[in-house]
Formats: sequence, structure tokens, C-alpha cells
Amino acid sequence: MATREMADFLRSRRDRIKPSSVGLPDGGRRRAPGLRRAEVALLAGISPDYYMRLEQGRGIRPSPSVLDGLARALVLNDDERDHLYRLALSLPSPPSAGAHAAPGGAADGPVDPSVRRLLDAIDPVAAYVINPRLDVLAWNRTAAALMPHLAEAPPARRNMLRYALCDPRARTFYVEWEEVARHGIAQLRTATGRDPDDPATRALVRELFRTPHFGTWWDRQDVKGPGMGRKEYRHPVVGRLSLDYIGMVLPGTPDHQFVTLTAPEEGPTRSALERLAAMARSGAALSDA
Repeated sequence: MATREMADFLRSRRDRIKPSSVGLPDGGRRRAPGLRRAEVALLAGISPDYYMRLEQGRGIRPSPSVLDGLARALVLNDDERDHLYRLALSLPSPPSAGAHAAPGGAADGPVDPSVRRLLDAIDPVAAYVINPRLDVLAWNRTAAALMPHLAEAPPARRNMLRYALCDPRARTFYVEWEEVARHGIAQLRTATGRDPDDPATRALVRELFRTPHFGTWWDRQDVKGPGMGRKEYRHPVVGRLSLDYIGMVLPGTPDHQFVTLTAPEEGPTRSALERLAAMARSGAALSDA
């Protein structure tokens, strides 16, 4: 599966690059958008035949220098470059090449007690812990109150992308629903690069393929890692919220991500978030239906 994943990823990145953006002429008839295979090979410093075999998924295990060349040729960002390396590392290698630690397991492991104490200590700052496929592993009271529909789901089904794509209320809850959904799909794609054969991740992908839009956005091969930005919410009780999020990889547990959501110092969002936290402490109802 990793061989096919890498081949698909390389093709998707090649198709997005305009020749002029990498110093090549745009002229001539092109059967497909983006660069030709031979052009990628030239820019990466490898033979056209070798690159063709990579895109055909023939099980070639490229060296770090080849991967560096491909990353430069395809103008990969940091997340895309990391994804390419993970896909390459997951390819079968001969025993003489050395062993790598087997992926998997840590993503489904328990959240460290010290992290759970931190979640409680920073409340009313909304915070939660997720794994690479966006399962919510732990959260504090304010985070649960912020996402009441997700909180209703059984813990084993509490997945942020599943909620975004499968619960019709998510389209109202997220002001920029499509952006949130596509970002989540890119994070899930990154998870497949970390562990292509993880059964839980593969099961989630199969489930989500039954929802509208997922297949189209999945085929874009976009990848995203932890980051920071802003999300807009329409909360069923306290109304519109504009929150800044920061995702951080937890030390010692690189498969767990600690996410915080904060409001500006002044303004209606800050007041609404404080009201939400107070309601959470009192146990007030926070879902509309």
C-alpha cells in the first residue's frame, strides 16, 4: 500500500506545478497539467526511467538524496516533505538496510496522566488531545462545552473528521465548514503516511468514503501536520466564536497532539467563551438538539 501511496502522491504534486514556476518553458502540447515526468527527473537529478518506476509504484526504495531532490523539484512544503519521507520509510527494505521502529500502537495509547492534569489546570482555556486520525483522546470541560454535538458521541466514535462529515449540524457549527473538512482530510492523509496499514485508520477512511465530497478531496493528496490558525464557530447556545488554535506535538508521544483554543483579550468572543466556561462548570445544557 505504501508503494501505491507514494506513487499517487508524487503524481498529484507533479500535476500542480506550472513549468514556468520552476524555470521551465510553458510551450509545447501537454497531455496533462503540470510538469512532465522527464522534467521532474531533470530537476531532481535522477534518470527519467528511475522516476517513471517510482510513479508506477514498482516498490523502489529511494535514498535520502533522491527524496531531497524530489522535494526540491516538486516544491514541497514541510508537511509534504515529511509525508514523502514517511511513505518512503514505510516501504519494504532488505535486511541489510537496517531496521526501523515499527509504526503504530502509540496513536491509540493512553493519554499520560500529567497531560490530563494539564488539561484540567488550564481550564477555562479550551484544550484537547487528538491522535493523527483526529480521534479525541481527552479534553477539558470547556472544550467539551465548545463542541457539544461531538461530546454526545461515544468516546470510541469521537472523531473530529467523522463529526465534520457525518453530522449535518457540523455544516452550521463551522462557519468555514469546507475549509475545516478539507483540513481534516489532509490531516487524515498525513496519518496514512505515518502508518499506511493501521486498521483503525483504514476503517475510518472506508467509512468516510461513503460521505459526499470525501473521495474528491481525499484524491487531492493534500497533507497537513500540527499548526496554528483561526476557526470560526456558530455555537448553539453562545453564538458566534472566533478562536485561535495551536496544535503541538506532545514530547515523548509524537502521535498525540495537544490543541488549545483561545480568544482575543477583548471583544464578544472573549465574553462568549467565558460565559460558555461558566455554563460548563454549572452543568447547564449546551446543545440545541
